[in-house]
Amino acid sequence: MKLHREAATALNVFTGYGRGYVKVNDRRIEKSVVVLPERIIADWPATSFEALAPEHLAALAGLGLEIVLLGTGPQLRFPSAEITRPLVRSGVGVEVMDVEAACRTYNILVAEERKVAAALLLG
Repeated sequence: MKLHREAATALNVFTGYGRGYVKVNDRRIEKSVVVLPERIIADWPATSFEALAPEHLAALAGLGLEIVLLGTGPQLRFPSAEITRPLVRSGVGVEVMDVEAACRTYNILVAEERKVAAALLLG
């Protein structure tokens, strides 16, 4: 699916997605990634839902975020409380959803100028 930008912006937004990829500002990304309004963490070591560990989310705790949208792949899958605990302890909200829903929700929150990150498991 292709998403359309309403106005030109210097912020990262999702402009499309499909099975195994997302597009950020028309740049195609095919591996797990963390997208923030002003930067992209392309070397996020969480490669799949099965490989997700607490330290993957702990690395996001110090980024000054209000909320992390965890996209668990093509289907909604809930990680254990142990995995999300580092963010919860640091006061960062965590919402779990499939990748497509995470992309749409992220764009809405960026438009509202929220401090958000989309952590997407594409593997």
